[in-house]
This record gives sequence, structure tokens and C-alpha cells, in this order.
Amino acid sequence: MSRRKAPAQAEPRCTVTVCRGCCCGTAKIPGVDHTAQLAALKTGLGPVARVRAVNCLDACEQANVIVVQPSTAGRAAGGRPVWLGLVNDPDATADIAAWVRAGGPGLAEPPEILDLYAFGPSRRVRRAVED
Repeated sequence: MSRRKAPAQAEPRCTVTVCRGCCCGTAKIPGVDHTAQLAALKTGLGPVARVRAVNCLDACEQANVIVVQPSTAGRAAGGRPVWLGLVNDPDATADIAAWVRAGGPGLAEPPEILDLYAFGPSRRVRRAVED
């Protein structure tokens, strides 16, 4: 009997992963209403995306971190996960939500302002979230 994990099923909707651990979502990042940020994403994206809060994504220097993973259709169109850091402003959160509502990675162009938040995590960190 094989002990390999079964391949993960692709999510038909975008998945928005919100870091809430070591630094993200804590008092270490002052002046941010972390609870309101997560609530805004869950409320604004509930019907169109899966929003999940996870423990530390190990990208603390970029806190608060949000990862937007494409839907099945977005992945088929060439979309790849987008890592966004320093998301400490309600306007940035709203821009992310608007982009995901429009289709997210592979299906809709992100607002240009999000280029300022995009970063590339290490391969080790990226694999842990994207697999």
C-alpha cells in the first residue's frame, strides 16, 4: 500500500490565504485593525473565494502577508499564486478583494497599485503554502 498523499484537488474558486501568526495579525504590526481586515475579506469575498487564516507563513519581514491563489479556471489560463506583503492599509485590502471578485490570477489583471505589494517568497516557504 502506498503512503503517498493523494494529489490535492484544485479549488474551483480563488483561495485567499491570510497570514495570522508570529507577526502578521498581531500587535507587532501597530495601527492595523487586523480583525477588520480579515472580516472585510471574508465578507467581501465569501461567495467568490475561499478565505482562510493560517498560522505563520514564515515571511515575517513582509507582515501582513496575503497569498491569492488562482481558481481552477485561472490556473488553466496561466495564473499562479501571488504573494502580497505589507498589506497594512484598508485600501490595499479593498484592492485585493476587488481583483479577486473580478477573477483573480489568470483571469483578471490586478490593480497596478498591487505591484507595490507583490513579493517572491523563498522556494521553501512558497512550497509549503502552494502545495
